[in-house]
Amino acid sequence: MNERLRAQVSAELDALRAANTYKTFLTLRSPQGPVVDMEGRGEVIVLSSNNYLGLAAHPAVIEATQTGLDRYGAGTASVRFICGTFEPHLELEAELAELVGTEAALTYASCWNANEAVIPSLTDENTVLISDELNHASIVDAMRLAKPARKVVFPHSDMDALRQALRATDPGQRKLVVTDGVFSMEGDVARLPEIVGLAREHDASVIVDDSHGTGVMGATGRGVAEHFGVLGEIDVITSTLGKALGGAAGGFVASSREVCDLLAQRSRPQLFSNAIPPSIACGALAAVRVLRSQPALVDRLQANTVTFRQRLAESGFQPLDGDAAIIPIIVGETSFAIELSRRLLDEGVFVTGFGYPVVPEGKARVRVQMSSALEPEHLDRSLAAFEKVGTAAGLLVS
Repeated sequence: MNERLRAQVSAELDALRAANTYKTFLTLRSPQGPVVDMEGRGEVIVLSSNNYLGLAAHPAVIEATQTGLDRYGAGTASVRFICGTFEPHLELEAELAELVGTEAALTYASCWNANEAVIPSLTDENTVLISDELNHASIVDAMRLAKPARKVVFPHSDMDALRQALRATDPGQRKLVVTDGVFSMEGDVARLPEIVGLAREHDASVIVDDSHGTGVMGATGRGVAEHFGVLGEIDVITSTLGKALGGAAGGFVASSREVCDLLAQRSRPQLFSNAIPPSIACGALAAVRVLRSQPALVDRLQANTVTFRQRLAESGFQPLDGDAAIIPIIVGETSFAIELSRRLLDEGVFVTGFGYPVVPEGKARVRVQMSSALEPEHLDRSLAAFEKVGTAAGLLVS
């Protein structure tokens, strides 16, 4: 190891520790669920997981994954155009397209890969990329990889700024408006009907990363488009299999047959990275089918979210408004947010504090995430912990 590099990296790590922003990685000894067995802690309630529908350990998902492993083996051994496409990939892609209201879908190793596939692949020297300032880091990095005529970042959910950006494009330019469906750090939802309306007015296309909306938003969990009544009207949707849909791994792009075909032909994450393992595709397919056949899971998730948000407010907290299953509580400095999460863990509640550079300086937060698997007793115990820790930390007046 180069000693100069070792010393420089060690100094950076020491600075993180000194600022009390060094992240500690906790070890779980049980399946992901409403309660987990954590090394050194025992049983703790989980309020920090993307396991929105409780499908990570659902018997049907586990059984399908095990059956897929037995039938198709551990992995693909290469990329799809070299070694072939497995049947579960095609079945899953057809189900995903039906779920989110598009003609076709194409799976990737992650939604990060999906965003890095679709944005550069649909961008040429005559394209203008227009992106919300709070879009996910994967969109930010995908835009860095793209080589458009121009990139425009507009203030968060500012429709006047979006309108001005669209008006400023030249005739004949390809215009791609990119937004998260649910903004993961704010818990708010894109103003999709207005975005779609402006895009139609200016002959632009809309790309929505719905990773925190798929399985969560809408009457039956089909995402933010269903939530707003514009299902089937979004040009390109990217999303993940790693959250509500079983939580294992993988992502996808859903769009027209032509867009998905072009991505299969040209997108670098498709051409140079293995497909998701067939067993994971089988498990994700089972998760989609559970979602479609049990809409009560979505009802329960949404009810838990409303209940917990209301009870936090009644206790004196000020969670950010939103319709998604993400409930952020702004607390100020990064070190304070991390300290609060540590105190909550001492009380048996696993919830994560986020700070700079994930969110702006001074706007660090504790981010609560709901699940349909959480029982009333879990909510009661968690709220009691929040009240105790919040009072001790001076956030609440006893």
